[in-house]
Amino acid sequence: MAQQQYESCIQACDACAAACAHCAMACLTEQNVAEMAACIKSDMDCADICQFASAVMARGSSRAKEVCLLCAPICDAYAYECEKHQHEHCKQRAKACRRCSEECRTMGQ
Repeated sequence: MAQQQYESCIQACDACAAACAHCAMACLTEQNVAEMAACIKSDMDCADICQFASAVMARGSSRAKEVCLLCAPICDAYAYECEKHQHEHCKQRAKACRRCSEECRTMGQ
């Protein structure tokens, strides 16, 4: 039951975590990796919070709404970090973060 109730948000969190993992790996292949350090760190943090939110929703935790409301602004902040770069992987990750933030805010209401 819980997974059905939260399905859209779980999918957005999972997609965001995957986009973060892809972005981190792609950032490591960029010419000046040192310039991408903040982006890579934010990729890892964002993936972690999104995976946590997804897991909490999947098991129907009574704290799911609170976790989603925590996840939303984190995704927004990390989308902003990625939007500083012109790489396609950063643009895709920022888009996934914005969608996840939107879904988490809706879920947290």
